[in-house]
Amino acid sequence: MQKTARDMILSLALIVLAAGVVWLFIPHEDGEPDIKRVDYRVDLLTARRAASYPVAAPVGLPEAWKPTSVRFRGEEADAWHLGFHAPDGEYVAVEQSAGKRSPFIEDTTQGAEKSGTTQRIDGRTWTRYEGEHYDALVLEGTEGSTTVVTGTGSFGQLATMAGALRTE
Repeated sequence: MQKTARDMILSLALIVLAAGVVWLFIPHEDGEPDIKRVDYRVDLLTARRAASYPVAAPVGLPEAWKPTSVRFRGEEADAWHLGFHAPDGEYVAVEQSAGKRSPFIEDTTQGAEKSGTTQRIDGRTWTRYEGEHYDALVLEGTEGSTTVVTGTGSFGQLATMAGALRTE
């Protein structure tokens, strides 16, 4: 009985030692992962030719704003998406669609609710939506499409993105 217990303890010690050696040789990444920048110029040109509305993209954002995702789905109500990694690590996205306004806002803001607050950004009126996961700014006064700037970023970051949007 004593020999069996001693053998188990020795086996356990050997396994822990082997696991420690393996752990030492596996590379560990400390900090934030390197997020790849995507080039969205071709997708933007394609979307601008195909969409039934003026497709928006930011102009003049600092280099610290990294574009991370882009897609245009013409078969899904001309849905345009352009996602960014903001300088402080938050996520900010531009979403546009020619589809039905309410379901589109609900989907892209992950259920955020209209707050009743509006703000003027670059001469345009945006309505604030606040949510558990995402906050958003929704452009008012557009016909034929809906433009939403949404994400985990602060309203300041969302306003920076909204102010940088151009359709030319």
